[in-house]
Amino acid sequence: MNRRSIEFVVGLFVIAGLVAFLYLAMRIGGLEWPDHNHYHLTARFSSASGLKQGAFVELAGVRVGKVSAIDLDPDSYEAVVTIELPKRIRLQEDTIASIRTAGIIGDRYIKLTPGGADDYLADGDEITDTESAINIEELVSKYIFESGGKQTAKR
Repeated sequence: MNRRSIEFVVGLFVIAGLVAFLYLAMRIGGLEWPDHNHYHLTARFSSASGLKQGAFVELAGVRVGKVSAIDLDPDSYEAVVTIELPKRIRLQEDTIASIRTAGIIGDRYIKLTPGGADDYLADGDEITDTESAINIEELVSKYIFESGGKQTAKR
């Protein structure tokens, strides 16, 4: 090999290393390439407790998307959840979005229940029918304190 071909090969390795470094930095930083095969919808919940960015979105028991952002609306004090879905999934305007728990104490996810409307949601639209997560701790403490109060009242 002559000097020119060695310099060319070294240059290719440097460029490949920079591309690999850029890709790794984007993955670690949570940045993604623009994706034109997906669209985003928002949904407002009174509580998004336990729901995390990156949680899956389920439709008919199949994982079809993910939670891309969770923000707080400072005016209404509601959680605004942005979900990302593939364009092949078309949802009616009266779709219901519910925050559910996988298993008894599993991760939270969004369950979508399609409606029967004739019109469909488009990129950037909002799902208006939502159900917040059930807080197990509140239910248990409510049951314990209500039963304790009833027992003392009977004495």
